[in-house]
Amino acid sequence: MIKTIETIQVGDVATFSKTISEFDVYMYAGISGDFNPAHINAVEAEKGMFKERIAHGMVSASLISTVLGCHLPGPGTIYMSQELSFKRPVKFGDTIEAKVEVIEKIEEKNRLILRTTCTNQHGEIVIDGKATVMPPKATV
Repeated sequence: MIKTIETIQVGDVATFSKTISEFDVYMYAGISGDFNPAHINAVEAEKGMFKERIAHGMVSASLISTVLGCHLPGPGTIYMSQELSFKRPVKFGDTIEAKVEVIEKIEEKNRLILRTTCTNQHGEIVIDGKATVMPPKATV
């Protein structure tokens, strides 16, 4: 069943989890062109504030897109805006859970406002934010 503005309720929640691997970080670096040593150079990263390589913040943030496009609202959703606040580093091997919660419906404009969070396996928030999306329209 396709989720539309009429079927989605304030308080609806969906999640997606993934363990972030070294491969994920290198693939993201290749796709994005972001070869910051904090992410890909262990020797240089040891000199930085985290003392080890960490994942790009947008790797974890991309899991929010997975929830929006595949689960809530789901296929056909148009991602309109995203606010992100990066709270903690994500290390190689961390399991990140992206969570989306509907906090507001604007039916006349076919818009949803959602709280978006990512937490690590210790329950610590690594990303906090808010998204605006346009859910798919009901088919007649």
